[in-house]
Amino acid sequence: MTAPAGVRPARIALMNRVTTDGVVEYAPQDIQALLHESRILLIDVREPDEYAMERIPGALLYPLSTFDAAQLPAGELAIVFHCAAGGRSLTAARLRKATGHPAAHMAGGITAWKALGLPTVS
Repeated sequence: MTAPAGVRPARIALMNRVTTDGVVEYAPQDIQALLHESRILLIDVREPDEYAMERIPGALLYPLSTFDAAQLPAGELAIVFHCAAGGRSLTAARLRKATGHPAAHMAGGITAWKALGLPTVS
């Protein structure tokens, strides 16, 4: 198996799966490792009030309600989206993929992240 464009092959072992439309899905513990290694830009697509109540350290806010995939940077870091449970982040990833860029999201969202006891900021 080869890595999708924009995903470094050294990290492909962390990949949980690829959807039929080519979106990479990562597990929360994989996202934590990639954040620690400064390999990804994690974008939270929840709404500002959700982000203000609790967020993943290092995640940037870009709500799906105002989302424009064409405005995202194309750079060294892979962009990974997350939300509360995975639905909005999968939508954002599909919108990103439609612009011709690699797309990834964190399966299960911040709910799965917290279920594993991973840190959040309140």
